[in-house]
This record gives sequence, structure tokens and C-alpha cells, in this order.
Amino acid sequence: MVHSDADTLDAVFAALSDSTRRAVLETLEEGGGLTVSELAQPHGMSLTGFMKHLRVLENAGLVSRTKEGRIVRCELSPQPMQEAAVWLSRYEKFWAERLDALARFLYHQEETAWRALPPETKNAPRSRSAGTTKSTARKSGGRGPTRKR
Repeated sequence: MVHSDADTLDAVFAALSDSTRRAVLETLEEGGGLTVSELAQPHGMSLTGFMKHLRVLENAGLVSRTKEGRIVRCELSPQPMQEAAVWLSRYEKFWAERLDALARFLYHQEETAWRALPPETKNAPRSRSAGTTKSTARKSGGRGPTRKR
């Protein structure tokens, strides 16, 4: 099992890095406690290969297993994922602030450039290109090779 917060985050992000493991978590979220066989069936791999994925999820604390006789059931343990989401939310705030500042800067640049234009161009519709491009007529080339019969 994982011990420190850094180890927990590392294990959670490593577990979430694989599409099979993410699909297992989604299935457990929808279906509650399912058997290992029920979880493995849609993934088209050997039970041994699937068990490796399950172990990674279990080591990250994202899945818990209980055994009832010969049947092993798995359940979602969302707490480590919530801790990862809290960690990510700090960076979401950081990037949101940076992107908002960039948007304000670009808006200011556009407004400044728009005010600097001569009055006759302000009423014209805005275009992304600075000039006009004249299309040139092209002549078709010679006849291409034909298939011999």
C-alpha cells in the first residue's frame, strides 16, 4: 500500500494513465461492486493480464477487493481520486488566471489597433487578411498517361 501523499499521487496518476484502468473505474462507478470476471470480460485479455491492471488500481487505493467464498468483488474507492483532483485544482486556478490575463491583453491589443485605424476602414467589415488576393486562371496540363488494352 502507498504511504506518503506524494506516493499516493504518483500511484493514482500512474493508475489513471492507462485506458483499461480508467474504463474499469468507470464501470465500477456505474455498476457498484462487480466480480473480477465481470470487470475483465469487456477488455478481451487474459484474466492474468487483467489482474495486473487490477493490482495497480488496488495499490493506488482506487479499488478495494473483498472475497466471499470463491468470488472476489471489487468496489470503487474514490478518496485517492478526490485528493488528486484537489491537487489538480491548484493548477487549474493558476492557468485560469494566466489565460484570463492573456485574453484581457489580446482584447486590449485589438481595441487599440481598431481605434488607430482611419475612420473609413472602421465601418468596413473586418477581414483577417490585410489585402486582397486575385485569383489567377490556370491552364490544365497535357493529357495524362492512359492504360493500354
